[in-house]
Amino acid sequence: MSLSQPFWMELQQESATTRRLLERLPGSALSWKPHEKSMTMGHLAIHLVQLVKWLNSILLRDEFDVATNDLKMPEPDNVAGILELFDQALAATGETLKQQPDDRLLALWRMKMGEQVLFEMPRTSAIRTAILNHMIHHRGQLSVYLRLQNVPLPPIYGPTADEAS
Repeated sequence: MSLSQPFWMELQQESATTRRLLERLPGSALSWKPHEKSMTMGHLAIHLVQLVKWLNSILLRDEFDVATNDLKMPEPDNVAGILELFDQALAATGETLKQQPDDRLLALWRMKMGEQVLFEMPRTSAIRTAILNHMIHHRGQLSVYLRLQNVPLPPIYGPTADEAS
């Protein structure tokens, strides 16, 4: 089994869960945020899309410089647009991931800000830390946003209070 296979399986699993939350976004609340320092619900949803796209960047580049890359994503004003971007990002990233040889996945990858190296680690660790763990973290935030909007939560790692019989 190649190293890419378990990552692809995990990305599919976590993305399916993330998509179930994105499907429940109330279109009328995309500009809502729980606190003045918080992201809006729509921005948080787009950030989850962004993370899947960033995985492609980790796979295709040896480094990412946040100082020279435009990290902005379009902010669709509807849930269908967010879901479409998510599905497109996952399909493209999945194809790239499945093509990665083990030696590339084990090679070092860097995140920089100009000349400053923010971190350097094997690409496998960057996938886990900067993408999968990051996605799970923000998905947790989104579940709280949805709860605060009285949206029933889907199962995540088991039944939720909304889904239990």
